Amino acid sequence: MALCEAASSLYWPRVLLFGDSITQFSFQQGGWGASLADKLVRKCDVLNRGFSGYNTRWAKIILPRLIKKGTGLDSPVAVTIFFGANDSALKDENPKQHVPLDEYVANLKSMVRYLKSVDVPEHRIVLISPPPLCEAAWERECLAQGCKLNRLNLVVGEYAGACLQVARDCGTDVLDLWTLMQKDGQDFSSFLSDGLHLSPEGNEFLFSHLWPLIEKKVSSLPLLLPYWRDVAEAKPELSLLGDGDH
Repeated sequence: MALCEAASSLYWPRVLLFGDSITQFSFQQGGWGASLADKLVRKCDVLNRGFSGYNTRWAKIILPRLIKKGTGLDSPVAVTIFFGANDSALKDENPKQHVPLDEYVANLKSMVRYLKSVDVPEHRIVLISPPPLCEAAWERECLAQGCKLNRLNLVVGEYAGACLQVARDCGTDVLDLWTLMQKDGQDFSSFLSDGLHLSPEGNEFLFSHLWPLIEKKVSSLPLLLPYWRDVAEAKPELSLLGDGDH
């Protein structure tokens, strides 16, 4: 087998989920990341690169450790960038996680530029805004940990709006969770488990809106391994050692 054929046969496409705890927890049962992985089984890997407590200041620094320039085949077919819940923390109450709005914008743009430099073009990127904050529920969490309410929904909304503007400026897809979850004044508290992180209902809501954006980016991927009913009975290697089209 030629070297290029061997490399091709080992290649498994990747979707990279990059974000804070809302991404880190997305592979829990019923999580939006787990739902993506289930949809894409036998087509590509879905990699969870969520880091609880991280903001865009730190994310910008670590992104080159997660994705490096390689061959075109090595580039993820889709990347989600999902930050803002920590950046939007109030400076006076949570200075370690807080990132000023203008820096948040610059950091998001920097990450998009870096991805382009390692062969992940804009059309493969989805920015996700932070979800709305249920202040009453999150304040209970803060008080239980001995601190004051350290986030406000209106402030989170400013970061969500900035995320949308970055997407427009950079030409990426964007999912505006903050607006969608509050559409028509609906009660969004059921989407959140503690006022900040997603509940099962919130995970389902996010997945339902994210999947159409991801599907566009992966629709041309072949099925790399067949369903069990399609495996050739007499000579299974004909089905299992090919390119997935048998």
